[in-house]
Amino acid sequence: MSEADFFLRMQHDKNDPNPFLAIFLDQSIPFDEEAKAVYLKDCSSKTRQFLLPLLRPFARLLIILLQLYKSIVPNAFTSSKVLHRVLYWGMKTFVSPSANYMILRHFYLGSEVLQFIRDNVAGVNITMNPLKPTDLKPVKDDLFLIHDLNLYNFIINLNRELREKNLEVTKQTTLNFDAITTTRIPIEPMPNRWTNFLDLTTAIECFTPVYQMFLTDNDFWRATNSLQLDETVGILASKIIGSNERLALINNKHPMVPLTTLKAGFRLVLHGLATEQLHALLIELKGKAMVDANSINK
Repeated sequence: MSEADFFLRMQHDKNDPNPFLAIFLDQSIPFDEEAKAVYLKDCSSKTRQFLLPLLRPFARLLIILLQLYKSIVPNAFTSSKVLHRVLYWGMKTFVSPSANYMILRHFYLGSEVLQFIRDNVAGVNITMNPLKPTDLKPVKDDLFLIHDLNLYNFIINLNRELREKNLEVTKQTTLNFDAITTTRIPIEPMPNRWTNFLDLTTAIECFTPVYQMFLTDNDFWRATNSLQLDETVGILASKIIGSNERLALINNKHPMVPLTTLKAGFRLVLHGLATEQLHALLIELKGKAMVDANSINK
């Protein structure tokens, strides 16, 4: 049985409707059906309901304490290699299979979205560094840090070329969807021992102070500010598509108003959902384009 079948076969009690069933069945938000089911099942877990409210205040308090500590010794005990090995161990040991699946999927989709934008801006020549992990091992190779750097470098390089070549990002009559995968993302089965119990949101809240601990203050500040580029990526995509009708749920606003690092974990969840929604919209548009092309050929 697929993850989607879990909701599709769920009985509806009019006197006690399941909130996650309502969200799953709603089609107003573009979202891959399987990934949506995985995420909503993860949201309905006991750890998110009972453990998250207990751990979140402590995680945020630790962020404040580490911020004070880093202001005094900003480069003490910093190591990206150690950080990513700790993250790898934590994901392999404590994070649920569904949460790990959504995390790896995010890197994959994010790379495809940036490639789509590049492919549909005529005249630019940007070297890409796609991240498409299918298991947890690439986490050890600075995966999270490289993801942030890729996003910044893409925005900087794209806009430099637009300025130097006097180009604009405009609506494309014929969209290039070569970068967008419409088949299942080939992510391997994740560790599923009794210790793998943490849901996505709780895991992110717990790992955020760890991320801060092993990075310099500058690196952590840069990483949290990268979340506000969701709006930038969404605007670029909407210009290319020629519509922003279904990109309204981007919540990491405004790129020019940096936020504190305190709610970085929650904002990271929003970042992942924004990527999912944009990628799902591109899949939808690609399907329509293929249908239109086939009808013309007939």
